Amino acid sequence: MTQEEALEILKTGANVFLTGEPGAGKSHTVNAYVRYVRSCGIEPAITASTGIAATHIGGMTIHAWSGIGIATRLTGKEAGMIAARTKIKKRLETARVLIIDEVSMLSAPTLAMVDMVCRAGRESGILFGGLQVVLVGDFFQLPPVSRDEKKAPFAYASDAWTALNPVVCYLSGQYRQDDPAYLDILAAIRANRFGAAHRDLLLGQKRDIAAVPADIPKLFSHNADVDRINKERLHILPGSPSTFQMESFGSRILVDMLKRNCLSPEVLVLKKGATVMCTKNHPQGNFVNGTLGTIYAFDRDTGYPMVEKRAGGRITIKPMEWTIGENGRTRARVAQVPLRLAWAMTVHKSQGMSMDAAVVDLSDAFEYGQGYVALSRVRRLSGLYLLGANDRAFMVSDDILEKDRRFRLLSEKAEEKLRGMAPKDIATKHATFVWRCGGKMPEAGDPAGETKNLAPQHPRNGINGYMGLRERYPNAYRPWSNTDDDRLRELFNEGHKTAAMATRFGRQPGAVRRRLLTLGLVAYNTDTGKYEPKTFSHS
Repeated sequence: MTQEEALEILKTGANVFLTGEPGAGKSHTVNAYVRYVRSCGIEPAITASTGIAATHIGGMTIHAWSGIGIATRLTGKEAGMIAARTKIKKRLETARVLIIDEVSMLSAPTLAMVDMVCRAGRESGILFGGLQVVLVGDFFQLPPVSRDEKKAPFAYASDAWTALNPVVCYLSGQYRQDDPAYLDILAAIRANRFGAAHRDLLLGQKRDIAAVPADIPKLFSHNADVDRINKERLHILPGSPSTFQMESFGSRILVDMLKRNCLSPEVLVLKKGATVMCTKNHPQGNFVNGTLGTIYAFDRDTGYPMVEKRAGGRITIKPMEWTIGENGRTRARVAQVPLRLAWAMTVHKSQGMSMDAAVVDLSDAFEYGQGYVALSRVRRLSGLYLLGANDRAFMVSDDILEKDRRFRLLSEKAEEKLRGMAPKDIATKHATFVWRCGGKMPEAGDPAGETKNLAPQHPRNGINGYMGLRERYPNAYRPWSNTDDDRLRELFNEGHKTAAMATRFGRQPGAVRRRLLTLGLVAYNTDTGKYEPKTFSHS
């Protein structure tokens, strides 16, 4: 399927699983869809399974967005308590589209918990509270991280995935690698046909670590190797180190849990010139989990590190907190400067990145997908510096092979269905979805990629527009009762205008229009470009 075809399907509001090989354009397609819905006055919820992945799409982790944090399971009561938090409730009420990137690293229980919170927060029994859900990723890449010896099941094993029944859009292009020989190696690993010829080509790139350029990113399978490289590079830097000790509060068990899940070390040692990565999202957006940079100084007054971001701009990094709370009370807390050394990183943290060159060590690869992810970060064979590799690095799961064949088949069927639809019918679906979200179709000649400020027409668009909405319309986003529906039908049949009905119910006009559509009282007329009583006929 092409990116354009996948975008057409996304615009219909269908739940979608967007997949394809690394470099097929998944992120590009998602970004195009984000620009489109924003041009219609709809702000999507952009999330990912990991902090690093979230930075690539300008979003936040699904764990933070949904409020589930590090929970491994939830009861219905606990989901309701999370959804009742002011920030989470507001987030769920304003959402219309939920995007989850790098879904291969999201476990089935986590997806189920997100579904529970969405239903509770949106006060709806519908799957994910009626949100359009866009799942993005490739199951040949890294699997969910498990904190015990048992393998965490992939997201597609969740009942929530099965019930969601997403349209599969399997992208067929390739925009990262432009080296035919290297592409053949990656395709061979993916198809489980990696052979001696492929191995010889890769081993031709084998180098001793002393012979590789020092400024090229280094990818390892284990944290121990990453820590060793980072400590060695820090040691050779001139100047005295600055040490930052993590502070903690609460029970030992909960504090230890926070420390295990905090990417910043308990004792953080830094020097001027050190390459670092941020480990937490800044409340005002000055940096996010995964932001890379170099320490250029330490603040004279506070001693806090001052970082020049790789993407541009300078910031001072102050300590931040990681907490565990219950019933509105903080039960445990740790505080640390949200940084870690980043000359080297694990393969897990590299997923989603594109590199002109990389030093890769797969000697200790232990997980399906590790070798494939590491190798597919590099654009061409000449940019690969291989320190070593074991047989596991080139293996893929038989289960994933079978599942991939199923995904390809479903994508082909979706492609055939799309191509069999009349352009007018596709346009109707696009307009209907935007209308139901309270948005507005871009005007003729206005490129879908342009973001327009539609705040005057859509007070829900943006923080300033939303803040007073509940005060002015106390029934906003409340479920419609049978009595409400009966009265709405009466008013509609009596010829009342949408604005008048909205005033009568204390709701927004967009909410009334969506309900009229749900009740089958109106439909989109592609001849006139308007929503009209459903009795209209096409010529």
